[in-house]
Amino acid sequence: MKITIRLIVSLTFVVALVAIGSSFYQVREERIRLASELERRVAILAESLRESVIPLINPDSPQKLHRLVERFGNRERLQGIAVYDSQGAVLASTADLKEQASQPIPQVVRSITDNQTASDFIHIGSKKTYIYALPLIHEDKTLGVLALFHNASYIDVRLSDIWKHNLFRFLILSLLVVAITVLVVRWSVTGPIAQIASWIRDLRMGKEKAGRPFISPGKDALDPLISEVSRMAKSLAMARADAEEEAKLRLQADSLWTAGRLKEHMRVELGGKKLFLVSNREPYVHTKEGRNVRCIIPAGGLVTALDPVMRVCDGLWMAHGSGDADRETVDDNDKIRVPPEEPAYTLKRVWLTKEEEDGYYYGFSNEGLWPLCHITHTRPVFRLDDWSHYRTVNERFAEALLKEIAREKSPLILVQDYHLALLPLLVKKKRPDAKVALFWHIPWPNPEAYGICPWHQEILLGMLGADIIGFHIQFHCNNFLETVDRFLESKVDWERFSVTRGGHTTSIKPFPISVSLESLTRMAPAGEEAPKEHVRKEIGVQADYLGVGVDRIDYTKGIPERFRAIERFFEKSPEFMGKFTFVELGAPSRTHLKRYRDLMAEIEETVEKINWRFQTKKWKPIVFLKAHHSHEAIAPFYRASDICMVTSLHDGMNLVAKEYVAARNDEDGVLILSQFTGASRELKDAVVINPYDIEKTADAIRFSLKMEPAERSGRMKRMRATIKEHNVYRWAGNLITELARLRLPETVS
Repeated sequence: MKITIRLIVSLTFVVALVAIGSSFYQVREERIRLASELERRVAILAESLRESVIPLINPDSPQKLHRLVERFGNRERLQGIAVYDSQGAVLASTADLKEQASQPIPQVVRSITDNQTASDFIHIGSKKTYIYALPLIHEDKTLGVLALFHNASYIDVRLSDIWKHNLFRFLILSLLVVAITVLVVRWSVTGPIAQIASWIRDLRMGKEKAGRPFISPGKDALDPLISEVSRMAKSLAMARADAEEEAKLRLQADSLWTAGRLKEHMRVELGGKKLFLVSNREPYVHTKEGRNVRCIIPAGGLVTALDPVMRVCDGLWMAHGSGDADRETVDDNDKIRVPPEEPAYTLKRVWLTKEEEDGYYYGFSNEGLWPLCHITHTRPVFRLDDWSHYRTVNERFAEALLKEIAREKSPLILVQDYHLALLPLLVKKKRPDAKVALFWHIPWPNPEAYGICPWHQEILLGMLGADIIGFHIQFHCNNFLETVDRFLESKVDWERFSVTRGGHTTSIKPFPISVSLESLTRMAPAGEEAPKEHVRKEIGVQADYLGVGVDRIDYTKGIPERFRAIERFFEKSPEFMGKFTFVELGAPSRTHLKRYRDLMAEIEETVEKINWRFQTKKWKPIVFLKAHHSHEAIAPFYRASDICMVTSLHDGMNLVAKEYVAARNDEDGVLILSQFTGASRELKDAVVINPYDIEKTADAIRFSLKMEPAERSGRMKRMRATIKEHNVYRWAGNLITELARLRLPETVS
C-alpha cells in the first residue's frame, strides 16, 4: 500500500509540474497573440481614420470633428477616440473619455514629442485599456495626435479561462493517474509479487508443488526477478536434494560421491589452492546471431564431464577462444566468468590465428593424432607445417598458463587431451614445482600403430613432463607403457605403472570418466509424463517404438554402420515397419576437413536411400536431425526412446552411453553398446555388440525391442547403480586427490 501511495503522490506531483509549466507557457503565448492581434486591429482602424481626421483639424470644423469622433467611437470594444492638437490640447473626444482625455497621457505626449506611433496598456478606472496614439502629419508638419482607447479587459478574462480549464484538466488527469496506477500496480506488481511470495513460502516449507517451475503471469517488468527467483529456487531444490542424499549416505555408511562431497573434499585436499584446467575446447562459446550474442555449449564429452567439476571448485579454465563473439565478451585479461546465468568459475581464452588453427587443430591434431589413436582405418596425415603450428600453439598455451600461475606456490594443473601433448614438459621446465596431470580422453594405440607418427618421441617426452597421465581404461595404460618402453630410453615400472626418465617419475593410471546422474535426472523430473508423444510431434512421425543416437559427426562413431544395421533389421523383421523409427541427433564437426565432409555426405545419402526404400506417407525409418543440440533438448529424446544405440568403432569412453542411462530415471529403455568403447567395461548390462557385424547388430535391435519389461528395468537399474557410484565426481575426486597428494622430489624447489 505504501508503495502505491508513494507512486501516486510522485506521479501527481510530476503531472502538476507539467500542468503548471504548460499553463504558464500557454498563457504567455496567448497573451502575446491577443496583444498582437489587438495592436494590429487598432492600427488598421487608426490608419483608416487618420485620412478623415486631418482635414478637420482647423478652427472652422470643430463640429464635424466631434461628429466623426462620436460616430466611430461606439464600435465594439472601442472605449473611445480622442483628437489632440500639436500642443496636446483635446480638440475632440467621445463623451465617455472627456475627463480622461483632458489629463496628460504619456503615450500622447510621447507621440507628439517623438513624432511617431506610441502604444501601451493602461488602466482607466477598473478597466484595462489599450491606447494607440498616431501622429497626424500633413506636409511634413505634425498637426496633432489621433488616440484610440480600446477595452483590453477581455484578454485577462481569456487568460483566466485558460487557468480554470487547465486546472479542471489537471484534476481529471490526476484522478485517471490514481485509478490507472492502482490497477497497474495491483495487476503488474503487487499481484505477481504476492504469487511469487506464496510460491517461495511453499518452497521454504518443502511442499511438493513448490518444486514445479514458477509460471510467469506474463508481466515483462518482473521477468528478470522471476528468472532469478526461479534459478534460486532451482539451486535451493538441488541443495535440498543433495543434503537429503548426503543424509541418506551417512545413515547407510555409503561412499557415493556427490557435488557437495566433491566440493568439501576439494576444499580439504586443495587447502584453498586454485585448480588450473587447460584444454583446446572451451566450455562456453559466444557467437553472433544478427545483432545479438548467443552463448552455446559445444558438443563433446570433455565439456560434459569437466564443467560440473569446475563449478564446484571455482578454478580457472584456459582454452582456445573459437567463437566469433568471444573477444567481445571477455575483459582486458581475456577472462570471463561462466556459466552466464550463474557464474561459478573463470574462463580464460587464448587466441590463435587462422593459419595456426588450421595447422594445429585441423591438421596435426585431427588429421594426424586423432586417426592415429582411433583404429578406424582412416590413414593419418602428418605434415611438417602442421607439426610446427602444433608446437607453436602448445608454447603459446604454456606462456599464457605460466603468467596465470606466476604467483601460485606449487600450482595444480590439469591438462586435457591430445591437442596439448607438449604442454606438460613446457610448463615443468619453467615451473618444476608445479603439479601437472594430463588426461588423455581418446584411446592410446599399440606401439606399432603409434610408431607411424614422425614425431612420436617428441610427443612422448612432452606427455612425460606430467606427474600423472590418466587414461579411461587399463588397456590404454598398458599400450602407453609398451609404447614408451619401445621408443624411449627410460625405466618402466610395470608393478607401479610408472615411467622414470631424467630423474622425473610419471604415474600412468586409469581414471574412468563419467557423468553426473543427478544433473541429467533433474532435466526430466520424476512424475513427469514420458515425452514420447512430444517427440513424435516434433519429428512428425507416428511410431510405436523409438530409437535414438546422439553423436558428434565423426568417422569413429560408426554412424553409417548403425544405419546399415537398421536397414538390415527391417529386412529381417518386416513386422516393425511402420512401428519403429530411429532418431539420429548429429552435431556437425570439423567440416573444414574433407574426410568429415565426405562422411556427412555418406550419412545423408545412406539415410535418404533407406527412407526412400521403406518410408510411407506417415512414417519413415530414420529421422536425421543435423544440428548442435543442448542437453536440455536431448533429454526428452533419451527418455522417449525404447533403445539408444552407441556404435563407436573405437572410443576412449563415450559418455553418450552414460548420459542415456543417467537420464532414464523411469528405469526403462535398452542401451545397445559397442564393445570398442571404454563404457562397455563398466555397463555390463548393456546389449554389447560388434558394430562391424551388421547381422548381429540388426539382431540386437530386435532383441532389445522385444525384451520383457522386467528384464529392461532390471538391466537399467543395475547400470544406473553403476553410474551413481562411479560418477564424474568420483572421477574428479580421485584424479585431483592423486594430483594434490603428489610428493615432488626434495631437490625440486
